[in-house]
Amino acid sequence: MHQLNYKHLRYFWMVAKTGSIARASEQLFLSPQSISGQLGELENSLGVQLLKKVGRGLELTDMGRRIFSYADEMFALGDELLALTNNPHNKSITPFRIGISDTVAKSVAYQVILPVLQLNDSYKLFCNEGKLAELIAELSVNKLDLVIADRPMPTQLHIKAHNHWLGESKLAIFATKSLIATYADKIFNSKTFTEETFTGNTFTGKALTNKAFPQLLNNAPFLMPGSDFAYQKKLIAWFESQKIYPNIVAEFADSALLKYFGQTGAGFFAAPTSIANYICKQYAVEKVGDIDTVVDQLFIITTERRLQHPAIMAIVDATAKIFSGKL
Repeated sequence: MHQLNYKHLRYFWMVAKTGSIARASEQLFLSPQSISGQLGELENSLGVQLLKKVGRGLELTDMGRRIFSYADEMFALGDELLALTNNPHNKSITPFRIGISDTVAKSVAYQVILPVLQLNDSYKLFCNEGKLAELIAELSVNKLDLVIADRPMPTQLHIKAHNHWLGESKLAIFATKSLIATYADKIFNSKTFTEETFTGNTFTGKALTNKAFPQLLNNAPFLMPGSDFAYQKKLIAWFESQKIYPNIVAEFADSALLKYFGQTGAGFFAAPTSIANYICKQYAVEKVGDIDTVVDQLFIITTERRLQHPAIMAIVDATAKIFSGKL
């Protein structure tokens, strides 16, 4: 049976954290040779390789990365323990760990999480973004308190957890004013609309946009959300039902990056109407039109069937305000 030497584990953790034995030796006030020797003892005792040479540097092996994540959590808890014993009269701080699916809009995530910090009780937030399946795996072993996602937990994961639907929002299409003008102008030049829609052949804004939508999206550059987004297939189906075929110039796994490209005029893009005002202000774009038949949903996934945790209830209340248009 392997025995874990916590002193050697801390040396490994420091090497992994600083990126080299030399920098770790400065932090630990030990010689590089001493650290190198004790890393070898740790690998021998565990029976696995933790580090490998890459060029002149060191790189974590797959097992090394897994062990580092455990060590990181262990020593973080140790620091919390020391802080508590050094200040026994201070109010305790409760960690609250949230996983956020990378398909959830960052502005939505911020608005629903922020109220946790405003509770009377003292919580320290730990936010982790990633793929839904990976986050649920962490939830199942109590590394997370909840997961925020745009879909319920996939049934094939066979993990004991519960889905809690929070709300939904219709989608809207957004773009820069110049991009809207260009493709609305093409509709005008095709004689679909009369000249009274324009003033001197100059784009006049919402009057033409409303009439040209959704036809102006045909052959227009479009920034498509990736396949991980719950509404991607429904959005594609909506285009087909309207007999509109945009030119999909890029596909994004990250919702924020997609919007940044939209801000540059690289293409039209879809986002929830519940945060339309924020998107228009933050990214200097305009709303082109609404898609009534496609919705973006929000769920929290927890190991508890009943929602009683005060931090979770604060998230539920904040989400209700978002979808009611009060934020």
